[in-house]
Amino acid sequence: MPAPAVPARPFGAVLTAMVTPMTDAGEVDLEAAARVATYLVDHGNDGLVISGTTGESPTTHAPEKGDLLRVVVDAVGDRATVVAGACSPDTSHAVRMAVQAEEAGADGLLVVTPYYSRPSQDGLYRHITTVADAASLPVMVYDVPGRAGLRIAPETYDRLAAHEAVVATKDATGDVASVAAMTARTGLAWYCGDDSLYLAMLAQGAVGHVGVASHAVGDLFAALTTAWDEGDHARALELMRQILPVADAVNGAGAQAVMAKAAMQVLGVTTSRALRLPNVAASDADTEGVRAALAAAGVLDPERTLQTSR
Repeated sequence: MPAPAVPARPFGAVLTAMVTPMTDAGEVDLEAAARVATYLVDHGNDGLVISGTTGESPTTHAPEKGDLLRVVVDAVGDRATVVAGACSPDTSHAVRMAVQAEEAGADGLLVVTPYYSRPSQDGLYRHITTVADAASLPVMVYDVPGRAGLRIAPETYDRLAAHEAVVATKDATGDVASVAAMTARTGLAWYCGDDSLYLAMLAQGAVGHVGVASHAVGDLFAALTTAWDEGDHARALELMRQILPVADAVNGAGAQAVMAKAAMQVLGVTTSRALRLPNVAASDADTEGVRAALAAAGVLDPERTLQTSR
């Protein structure tokens, strides 16, 4: 039997929506950002998303985003695809983000559905294509109705897929059943945006993953992807089951940035789990829950206890 065909993956297979490390005083910690990016690429990720939701993009400012992106590109840009968030409900602001990202060396853009304002489908289409036209970079659309209050309609996907820069989507709708039809309909590369649904979406035609639990178990996501590509579905299921405790711990409370920072601290990659308001750092009890999940997944010594600052 011939080996299964490996799907086209314009941004890589396993990408983490990377946290933005901060000092206890709330300043962006660029040295720690380079360390996190390097750790992620050393542990299974062949792509990173910078200044997405998990990167606290609503609370970081343009100069910080530019500095952060340049540091990550310098640290891992020769080994991984670096995608920059151009995520704002203000189209002009998102355009400025896109231009800055291209100047800072990004390989692609993540453009989210405009949140809070809930535009019409035509307004949504115009927002995304206006941002895409502002830079000469491939675009991954981000469909996340749970945060944006609006879902991209199939007809809008048809229009977006006709734009030469729009090559992929990050699907955080939770609608696994639609993936097979939408990939066939649009030809876009479909990336799973929900850690716990990765295997299910692969089965429906997804090509990769943009996640949060991959901060801690990127190697497992990479191994799962390889197993799937090689047709070893039993192994892929085994790895998915190993990932689930971490996915639940990091995503269960809906506070991905909070818990991902806790995971990075538990693993010794960072020393602070500080965030900017309105998010607040994970408690010691919540962090111990993350530690227990990492131990259950086999990526941490179960006897390890917190040795770092909050």
